[in-house]
Amino acid sequence: MSHRFLFVLSLPVGMAVAATAAGCQLLCQEAEIPSGKEANKEKAKATYSNWWLGRTRNAKCNLTGWWENDLGSKMHVFEVDSEGNFSGEYHTAVSSTTNPIQPSPLIGSQHLDKDGQCTFGFTVNWKKFSDSTAVFVGQCFTGDNGDEVLKTSWLLREKVNSQPNDWKATRTGHNTFNRVG
Repeated sequence: MSHRFLFVLSLPVGMAVAATAAGCQLLCQEAEIPSGKEANKEKAKATYSNWWLGRTRNAKCNLTGWWENDLGSKMHVFEVDSEGNFSGEYHTAVSSTTNPIQPSPLIGSQHLDKDGQCTFGFTVNWKKFSDSTAVFVGQCFTGDNGDEVLKTSWLLREKVNSQPNDWKATRTGHNTFNRVG
């Protein structure tokens, strides 16, 4: 029987199932295998549980910095203040206007959750080259490897020349942003 199998058996069932479902490779050294004494088993169980909880407790996600999405657009989030408010610039890689694309201001807010997997929202005003505005909402996730990812949904409202054209004024979509700096 391998050490990996023994380690999985020593975890509470829910944790072992979660580890397997997440694709975690559970390894242990021979010295970590419970010795058989009841007191040592309880101590080992607590140690394994703490180890496992430490592996799943993700680091806090920090919105400050540079992010790039799946379309090549970049955004720079300036410092998030103590209330969760932030500003920055959005550098879109896509546009339906014929005007030259320019960096656009963004302003937003995030929840300052204790677990760091915060939800947030921000508005981008494309005023420098377009008559449209976009709003993004999303959540920041930090994986076990420390990589931060922003999963977002957005609405983009373009100016139209009359109310009958309102039907074509709003677009929706999703983007995933990865930290680039």
